[in-house]
Amino acid sequence: MAGACRRGPRTPPTDFAELTPGVGYTNERVSREPWSIHIVRIDQGLPDLAIHSTHAQGGTPGLSSLSEQVRRSPAAFGTPVAAVNGDFYQRDREHAGDPRGLQIKEGELISAPNGGVAFWVDTGRQLHATNVNANFHVTWPDGTTNSFGLNQDRKANALVLYTPALGASTRTSGGREFILEPAGEAASRPLAINETLAARVLEVRDSGDSPIQTNRFVLSAGPALIKTLPHLSVGDSLQFTTATTPELRGALTAIGGGPVLVRGGQVQRIQPPSEKSYEFSSMMERHPRSAIGWDSRYFYLVTVDGRQEKLSVGMTLAELAQTFAQLGCTDAMNLDGGGSATLWCDGKIRNNPCDGQERPIANALVVTRKAGADSSARKEDRQSGATTN
Repeated sequence: MAGACRRGPRTPPTDFAELTPGVGYTNERVSREPWSIHIVRIDQGLPDLAIHSTHAQGGTPGLSSLSEQVRRSPAAFGTPVAAVNGDFYQRDREHAGDPRGLQIKEGELISAPNGGVAFWVDTGRQLHATNVNANFHVTWPDGTTNSFGLNQDRKANALVLYTPALGASTRTSGGREFILEPAGEAASRPLAINETLAARVLEVRDSGDSPIQTNRFVLSAGPALIKTLPHLSVGDSLQFTTATTPELRGALTAIGGGPVLVRGGQVQRIQPPSEKSYEFSSMMERHPRSAIGWDSRYFYLVTVDGRQEKLSVGMTLAELAQTFAQLGCTDAMNLDGGGSATLWCDGKIRNNPCDGQERPIANALVVTRKAGADSSARKEDRQSGATTN
């Protein structure tokens, strides 16, 4: 395996300090590298513990620290007990903070899948990490269709649907934009994954940066695309489909990342694409890392410090995969790393971010404990083992 550990396997840590029932933490130090590995272990059989995705400003744009996202976690989630930074994200231009891949936040689809790997939780609370492809399309009144993006930077030849998750306006320039009113029950709830909904045209605008009102969508066509689209007038109806492969219907939580590190108990070979860019070369280099993994009983949030010669040099993705294998994980997925790599638990940041302070990030995974649920014992009668596709 490229970039694999140069020495024999380590003994997996067993000295987890219990911070709260079902939640343990340890900081494993490996002096020979050196490595400083921060691990939170969560008992996924406890019904009062749940994992949620958050975003810096509640929607797709904007950046804020992991600590700030924990502080802003909705009270309805319960009390935060652990958190880790999330997906890779756009860092510049009008849509800074837009996740590169899928994000579902409490059932609301705020960022579309890009064909890459995503972590998601199904309606039975089982965990998955698999490539998710978008089959999003709009059907025009004449029956023709076009694919569309969601809450992202709109190119000159692209079609993008904007929802209130983006904020007050589309942040576009030029093109043609259609102000839409969703029909039926979709008019009173956020956009969801794997649904088909109808919407009526309320207004047609030939300038960008249209306002996005509550319970309204805006379909934005780039200037190079306008002449190829069917003519639309006020009152016309469109139909939008947010289908994916695999189907994630009912998923309440999802976040992008990748690549998969462990699948079905097997460490995956890390094979970067041939593009000569930092994004791909860094897979084989040692950097700070964050990731999530799980077995039939626990899931683990892991952050490895890096770029600090005396404390921790960081890991290659292959070394990170071996770390999850040594924990006994059947499945694991990489998250954003580098200066974004941050782990929070028991009220504070546990790792040492390489920038010397927390970096503002787009989104995160936050584990919460909800009051009133039984936390005294695991539900052994529930099939809590996680699966992947």
